[in-house]
Amino acid sequence: MIPFIIVAAIMVAVALAWVLVPLVRHRRSDIVAREASNVAILRDQLKELDNDVASGALAPAQHEQAKHELEQRVLEEAAPLPGTATPTTARAGKRTVWVIAGIIPLAAIALYALWGNLDAFSPIAELGTAQHEINPQQMNEMVAKLAAKLEKEPGNAEGWMILARSYYAMQRFPDAVRAFERVNKLVPNEPNVLVDYADALAASQQSLQGRPTELVMQALQIDPANWKGLALAGSAAFDRNDYKQAVAYWEQLKQVLPSDSPMAKSVDSSIAEARQLGGIASRGAPSELAKSVSPTISASAEMPSGTAPASPATAKVEGTVTLAPQVAAKASPDDTVFIFARPAEGPRMPLAIIKRQVKDLPTKFTLDDSMAMTPNATLASYPQIVVGARVSKSGNAMPKPGDLEGYSLPVKAGATGLNVVIDRTLP
Repeated sequence: MIPFIIVAAIMVAVALAWVLVPLVRHRRSDIVAREASNVAILRDQLKELDNDVASGALAPAQHEQAKHELEQRVLEEAAPLPGTATPTTARAGKRTVWVIAGIIPLAAIALYALWGNLDAFSPIAELGTAQHEINPQQMNEMVAKLAAKLEKEPGNAEGWMILARSYYAMQRFPDAVRAFERVNKLVPNEPNVLVDYADALAASQQSLQGRPTELVMQALQIDPANWKGLALAGSAAFDRNDYKQAVAYWEQLKQVLPSDSPMAKSVDSSIAEARQLGGIASRGAPSELAKSVSPTISASAEMPSGTAPASPATAKVEGTVTLAPQVAAKASPDDTVFIFARPAEGPRMPLAIIKRQVKDLPTKFTLDDSMAMTPNATLASYPQIVVGARVSKSGNAMPKPGDLEGYSLPVKAGATGLNVVIDRTLP
């Protein structure tokens, strides 16, 4: 923070010079200019009197009287101007200068205290901004100070989150786990906290199985499009040799990642490896993956008379999402749009989900069983489903007041040509 303080001091000094130098210079130059101007005028008038006498336009007696009056005026002009030359007013002017010189720095400090970022001077800020400039010993000291500070502020969730991630970056995984536990208690059911907690716990026990997987699944129930949750869920499935399920999670992850991102390319490599190890056909062929995530529905399942469940190869829905004109003004081009399918009746957890942005609307979509979150929750598992689309102002898949949404009518898996209109605001 020392460079910041130096720059701030220089800026205050420049501001003072900008205000005070013209003020002092103006007071002095104004007095000199007025005196010089008045004397020049009087000299010209005296010259005119001499010319009038020489030309006979003015009598000598009148000339002497006029000259005497001019000389008197010269003496008066040479006297100090009221309010500018007396010791009292001069002292008052100096006081004004000193008052301004004191007010500007104090005002700058007060304004920064009111609207500035005072936390930038704290050890927490130093931990986040100066990490690349310090050695491991200094890092340990700052983390220790932060930990001691948080013991006195047990309710500071943001501070505990910084501490937890700092421990994780330092590979102090057991300490990171304990810090994430504190955050999870302070901010329960927050998907990003849950997946970071799971990641630290997995690093500590060197396995995603057990409690880490439970935390990941809890996060995905809240936010089915959480990219880190999908990545960890796929890794957990891969570690237990469930390659079909790993591909299912990673295919879902690809739907929420930019197609040209380095991570998307890494996911493609992981999918290819899982397909090879599991003997899974590439997507688009009659894949074993689709069969694995679409359990057979018995003839006794509750379905409308005369209908049959969609086969695993056709367990998908297709259509278009549009934004109604009456709510368009409430959406920004970069707002996230979640397009999802869920059962028409029963659990409300999405069966498949993809992510777009408002600027992509209207957009065509395809939701199928390769995007299923779990093998037992697929489009083909339910007699009827609905397709919804939600504009999320927060970027979180969980609905919140102010989000915009719309739904289709109930349809069977395999339906195409759906038109989902986002036309209402959540209260």
